[in-house]
Amino acid sequence: MTYSANPDRYTSMEYRRCGNSGLLLPAVSLGLWHNFGYIDPLEKCRAILHRAFDRGITHFDLANNYGQPAGSAEENFGRILKRDFHAHRDELIISTKAGWPMWPGPYGDWGSKKYLVASLDQSLNRMGLEYVDIFYHHRPDPSTPLEETMAALDLVTRQGKALYVGISSYSPEETQRAATILKQLGTPCLIHQPKYSMFERWVEGGLMDVLGEEGIGCIPFSPLAQGLLTDKYLHGIPDDSRAARHLGNGAMEEDAVTPANIEKARKLNVLAQKRGQSLAQMALAWVVKDPRVTSVLIGASRPEQIDDSIRCLTNYNFAQEELNMINEILR
Repeated sequence: MTYSANPDRYTSMEYRRCGNSGLLLPAVSLGLWHNFGYIDPLEKCRAILHRAFDRGITHFDLANNYGQPAGSAEENFGRILKRDFHAHRDELIISTKAGWPMWPGPYGDWGSKKYLVASLDQSLNRMGLEYVDIFYHHRPDPSTPLEETMAALDLVTRQGKALYVGISSYSPEETQRAATILKQLGTPCLIHQPKYSMFERWVEGGLMDVLGEEGIGCIPFSPLAQGLLTDKYLHGIPDDSRAARHLGNGAMEEDAVTPANIEKARKLNVLAQKRGQSLAQMALAWVVKDPRVTSVLIGASRPEQIDDSIRCLTNYNFAQEELNMINEILR
């Protein structure tokens, strides 16, 4: 079946400037961390990507190790890109990352120039692309000089393999240093991808301030705490959940679904209902409310979840009383 994009796809999505750059990103972006590997039906992956683009989501976020097995998400995305989105390549922001273990030996992990350049070449090959729009270093490397890692990011932009570069999971201090080095090299840091949700608020301890001061965009991942901030776990652990399946690769572990966290989610759910939102919509809105957040990364296992998530944009204003209630619940 031939895909024909929705002609009204740009009318309902909000687009935000990424830091001090010229790049606009959709306020909601789609991450391909889960549900896009070889263990997932390709036609379901297609349907999710179609729905996302039809709703104005132009940014698809990947990494070298996404999917099961690692690399399969990029390969599946490449197949769908060639089949359905080839004519829309210039309407898309495609990002990938390197920094976690990807192949055996000393050159398949962390942040050396050897690893980052080789990994990006492999990612481009898997996706059938000449360049990605954003290339990230996926995590800090305590053993490689930061100057070397940033020089690798600068190099791939000068080679034309990436248009912009970013970092993920860097501390405020590491982010400040990385931004300074990249600025000196002439390739500014576009964006930071931290883990951020109602349950994971470490970015409020200085990182958001650094991003605002440096003019760096922010795109939080795991805003729903891998499903804990949805209605999925309000009554325990369902058999088909990530927690029950122990998927690994950073997926939720069963010990994260504690009675205390479930009770917090239940109380938050009551507040969400008063706001006319689902718990997931309120959790996404809570992240999006910060003007320093450029976009929020969602995952999806079926197309309907795209529509549900985007509804967070209809109300991301919170009264101070609501924010106080949320803080009290999470205390």
